[in-house]
Amino acid sequence: MSDKDWWGKFMGFFSKEKTAEKSQKLKERYFTASQGQLIRARFKSNRTAMVAGWALTTMILIGLFAPFLSPHAPNMSGRDKQYENGPPQIPKFWDENGFSVRPFLYTTERERSIKTNFRWVITENREKRRYVEFWVDGWEYSFIDLKLDLPGTALDFDLKTLTFNKHLFGMDKGGIHLFGTEKSGKDIFSRTLHAIYTSLAVGLLGVIISFVLALIIGGVAGYFGGWTDSILQMITDAIRTVPPIPLFMALAAFMPDEWSAETRFFFIATILGLIGWPTLARRIRTHLLSERSQEYVLAAELSGASAGHIIRKHLLPSFTSYIIVDLMITFPYVVRSETALSFIGLGLTDPVNSLGSLMQNVSKADVLLNYQWYFIPVIFFVAFVLAFVFVGDGLRDASDPYSHTIK
Repeated sequence: MSDKDWWGKFMGFFSKEKTAEKSQKLKERYFTASQGQLIRARFKSNRTAMVAGWALTTMILIGLFAPFLSPHAPNMSGRDKQYENGPPQIPKFWDENGFSVRPFLYTTERERSIKTNFRWVITENREKRRYVEFWVDGWEYSFIDLKLDLPGTALDFDLKTLTFNKHLFGMDKGGIHLFGTEKSGKDIFSRTLHAIYTSLAVGLLGVIISFVLALIIGGVAGYFGGWTDSILQMITDAIRTVPPIPLFMALAAFMPDEWSAETRFFFIATILGLIGWPTLARRIRTHLLSERSQEYVLAAELSGASAGHIIRKHLLPSFTSYIIVDLMITFPYVVRSETALSFIGLGLTDPVNSLGSLMQNVSKADVLLNYQWYFIPVIFFVAFVLAFVFVGDGLRDASDPYSHTIK
């Protein structure tokens, strides 16, 4: 046997030893890990869910800090009269006139052109630069700005705090419109960021209302059973059969015109929550029906625990991970419902910045032919919903970590 062959067998022996030792350590870590650690490990092994998770985290942060990231106010006060229906402006670092350390844009001019049926045409003056500045003063905003104005005064409130006027970036002269502007001159970039925040808020409020109702109704129906279960199931089935579009058409006719944008927002989110609980309630009921005969439930009953205590402390924690997964999967459907209703004019409308209201303009023929940047909010809506769906699917697979065994 040559020295080379002997050395190869020698190293192969130690390689097998190391592989076996590593496999043994993995098995020990697997069998001694908690359920939470197993869920995290399995979720991290799903690359699609991890990428979607990072994308979702980014969009959530963008929505939360939308006022700080927006160079213009998303309403009529931030409109640019000299850049109506203007295309996206992308900052540059160099052109035929040379390189610049600071990103810059060109000054723009408006004129009517016979080639475009006397529509306003925006042209660039490449001899004059405008420079991007960071950490600039701009329009004033509040991170907490809540206002509710219902008929009467009992439930009205107006809360505004954490007010600032600093923004991440702006221009030394004029404005910057990364996604272009719409026909009124409002900045699509700023409106899109605020629309993401609105979708997050609507989805969160709707999911919270659905979650509370599902826990109460599903928990009571599953634990007590009998005639209580029958009555609650009839109510659940009745809610499931209500068609949402005619319902919102009736509600749209009911809402007074004098309601503020914030009031309409709370109203739409509440209605979405009130009609979105039946699916989760049925799943909670099914689980409690199968678990209420277990020995630990009987032991709790014999010790004198109340029904509410047993449901809250023993039954619901046994499938908390599944509830979280259901909430993550429900969230994009609430956002999608709000967007669809706003798109057809039955949900949130201007001046509220929602993805649905921004998408109303894309159905116009003039937009399809001449103003394609109106479709940018559609891209964010698709990415937002898909990110939630992929994260929900990843959590659903990871919520049962023992279905994947280590060999």
